[in-house]
Amino acid sequence: MGNMVIRTPHIDGLAKKGVLFRNAFVTTSICCVSRASILTGQYARRHGINDFKTNLSAAAFAETYVALLRAAGYRVGFIGKFGVGDTMPTKEFDFWRGFPGQGAYFGKKETVHLTRRMGDQALEFLKDCDAKKPWCLSISFKSPHAMDKAKREYPPDPRDEELYKDARIPVPKTADAKYFELLPKSVQESEGRRRWTWRFDEREKYQNIVRDYYRLITGMDREIGRVLAELERLGLLDNTLIVFLSDNGYFLGERGLADKWFMYEESIRVPLIVVAPGAPKSQRGKTVAAMALNIDVAPTFLDYAGLPAPKRMQGKSVRPLVEGKKTAWRTEWFYEHLTLPKIIPPSEGVRTERYSYIRWIDTAPPREELYDVREDPLEEHDLAGRPDQRELLERLRARWAALREELK
Repeated sequence: MGNMVIRTPHIDGLAKKGVLFRNAFVTTSICCVSRASILTGQYARRHGINDFKTNLSAAAFAETYVALLRAAGYRVGFIGKFGVGDTMPTKEFDFWRGFPGQGAYFGKKETVHLTRRMGDQALEFLKDCDAKKPWCLSISFKSPHAMDKAKREYPPDPRDEELYKDARIPVPKTADAKYFELLPKSVQESEGRRRWTWRFDEREKYQNIVRDYYRLITGMDREIGRVLAELERLGLLDNTLIVFLSDNGYFLGERGLADKWFMYEESIRVPLIVVAPGAPKSQRGKTVAAMALNIDVAPTFLDYAGLPAPKRMQGKSVRPLVEGKKTAWRTEWFYEHLTLPKIIPPSEGVRTERYSYIRWIDTAPPREELYDVREDPLEEHDLAGRPDQRELLERLRARWAALREELK
């Protein structure tokens, strides 16, 4: 996502202890939809969450990993930005420190940074855990999300103000205006471009904002380190499944855009690290090339808990990949983004191990883009209009049509 390597010791340490998925993606890249997919293991076209107000029904929530683990005797907790609906499911958790909406890094009465407060809350949860009872804690950091429209959109913990102050962060190659000019007009006029003008339209503004962005990431990493240290102190570290991921990727000026929402690689790729008890030592520090999705998280949790995944879950447990076992795995997947169509042009597509097919569905006829991401990882060369790629384009178009029906 970024343009500068920022070392985060505790996240790096997780990668050395567990399995890093090189190809991890979100099936749709907006927080409310992606978070619903993480909870349910379902595509948006099945779970039906396409805005910030709609709550999961009682029946749908009963089939989330949270509810299923709790029903099996787990103590479940949630900390941070819930992001699904406008009614918080506080009674569905044994420990609740979640909040609706975006939250704030500094509240009206709070002088301690939100990220640090969330670390404190995680230690509070662990303090009250019974060693004889299994538990599941979901920590949903706001960092490094922006405080949209604020004077300082990415305010770090005061302890991190001096970090990276002398760093000169390279601007991504695709930040050149020529890449913006290749975008569909609807994307050029979208919320992604509007937010670019807030953050990246001036050279020094870009530097200052991206430094803050990385400061927030470092602050989050510090809290992850505190949680890992407490697990180790309690003697629980080697018996705890740890999954680290994000709910979306991010544009830091690529293609003249900010935020997420579109099916380009910067927006759909997310970090995914799995540290699992009982995994062979030979798997530690491994990087797996298989394509994992946000819908795989819920079935993975259930698998490690020894529970069956509901039939309506569409993801797959990554446990065989973590343990180095041979298993049939996906070679393609369906992408969808239909949220807020007035400001974010709706799109769908198919991502294979080699190609990315993007379909903008707000125009007649729909506009198509096609990239060979193996040979062209920055997606600089659209193949959709090339006569010699017509057969490939037609094949991916057919897969798009088939998958969008299969996944309902």
